[in-house]
Amino acid sequence: MEMTKERRNLLVAGSVVGIIAVLLVAFGNPKNMGFCIACFVRDTAGALKLHSAPVVQYLRPEIIGLVLGAMGISMAKGEFRPRGGSSPVLRFVLGFFMMVGALVFLGCPLRMVLRLAGGDLNGIVGLLGFICGVLVGCQFLKKGYSLGRSYAAPRLEGFAFPAIQIVALVVLVCFPFLLAFSEKGPGSMHAPLVVSLLAGLIVGALAQRTRMCMAGGVRDIILFKDTTLITGPLCIFLFALVGNLLTGRFHLGFVGQPISHHDVLWNFLGMVLCGMAAVMLGGCPLRQLILAGEGNSDSAMACLGMLVGAAFAHNWTLAGIADSADKAGGATLHGKVAVVVGLLVLVGIGCAQVKKQKKQEA
Repeated sequence: MEMTKERRNLLVAGSVVGIIAVLLVAFGNPKNMGFCIACFVRDTAGALKLHSAPVVQYLRPEIIGLVLGAMGISMAKGEFRPRGGSSPVLRFVLGFFMMVGALVFLGCPLRMVLRLAGGDLNGIVGLLGFICGVLVGCQFLKKGYSLGRSYAAPRLEGFAFPAIQIVALVVLVCFPFLLAFSEKGPGSMHAPLVVSLLAGLIVGALAQRTRMCMAGGVRDIILFKDTTLITGPLCIFLFALVGNLLTGRFHLGFVGQPISHHDVLWNFLGMVLCGMAAVMLGGCPLRQLILAGEGNSDSAMACLGMLVGAAFAHNWTLAGIADSADKAGGATLHGKVAVVVGLLVLVGIGCAQVKKQKKQEA
């Protein structure tokens, strides 16, 4: 395995992200949730009163930091290039279902890695599902699937999504009475605002520089036999694992894990949906936020789809229910239907775009 500059950077970035994830838990974030894009977007949707689930409402500064960190470093490096026009509505739909799949599992690909590092063996089920979803997505890529090219956009277009994050931060700091806040449950558990924001800024900058992406890492192994991009998630796992062992937060098993359920089939299928959508979008939830920070309005549409998906997941009881001390959780009936519908929609989009691409080439 050649130690290229890209791989070395991913080693450093993954190590830092793993350490930050452990520290965020120590500062107050939920266990095995130092970072979770799906969970944090869900909490943000609740804070904005897009859903009314009282235990998952908090405008997460980490999300704001990720976008602004990516924007700042991309501008400093001359990589802030506003662009868009690549099937924005389809990207919204894909972002929607990517979020639904993640919330049935109760975690995005990043949290899946962190759950594994905390000893949650349900993460293995999710990982297998995620790999299967990426594998299906790759079959579409091999057949020519594409959402079309993007085009240069006005600079204002590129700044729009980061500007929304700045407004959100101002509201959180200066006008918190406009927001909803959980008094119990995961939404009530969070690190101090400054710590969370700083963590987001650092991770956003690192992810932008290294193109860190769980879906991209698995995709590159399948399509190109290239293990470079998977280095980041592997280092996140290793350093978070060591951190959990040192702090006594490692608990091995399927049952009794924090904010988790052991419904094997739907943990698997939820992440199949998430992985498939991630490949069809060109990146996992974390990657979409980073691209939006770089000025990509198509990824910003995917992020808005994620936000709406999170709201629907709780308004329509699509999200998985975590195990409690006296009752097993799992996927709801509505959530199971949503996953099946999502898989069918994604297959339909994939087939339609492959057919369209072939017509254009003919």
